[in-house]
Amino acid sequence: MKTLLATSLLALSLLGTQAYAEDYKIDTEGMHSAIQFRIKHLGYSWLYGRFNDFAGTFSYDAAKPEASKVAVTIKTTSVDSNHAERDKHLRSADFLNVEKFPEAKFESTAFKAGADGKSTIEGNLTLNGVTKPVTLNVEEIGAGDDPWGGYRRGFEGKTSFTLADFGINYDLGPASKEVELTLSVEGIRQ
Repeated sequence: MKTLLATSLLALSLLGTQAYAEDYKIDTEGMHSAIQFRIKHLGYSWLYGRFNDFAGTFSYDAAKPEASKVAVTIKTTSVDSNHAERDKHLRSADFLNVEKFPEAKFESTAFKAGADGKSTIEGNLTLNGVTKPVTLNVEEIGAGDDPWGGYRRGFEGKTSFTLADFGINYDLGPASKEVELTLSVEGIRQ
């Protein structure tokens, strides 16, 4: 009996020290997350924009970060560059072709933990009907309890890619071939 009790206590204590991945829903309802982009305008300035409608999830295990995963879906019709005529053009077949491809997606394939909360996430970006691998440079912003009894964790990821790689060949000039994308996400633990 003592052996059974000791074995049970040992098993419980080992289970108690095991870390598990935490699942998070990206907080878009409270607008604590954003997907923004910028591209050079004729090489003279930066043109900024964002996507207003997106959703996603991520899993994170601080003890085993390489098992982390993220998936994000963006409604391309929600592109917003603060200029109605330009947004109409961005939604056209010249750029996002939203009638044919109403969603863009990112799904991670690997997470590589780095020092000081800085890591990389490799994954597949699907945009304009084309799927290509991209790498995001990621920084953990923070984590902790929120005032509503929940727990939150936030990251910011940045990447850049050439528009032509995703079948977007509209000539914006030689300085405007690459776009920078920033995902700032705050997740609510589920």
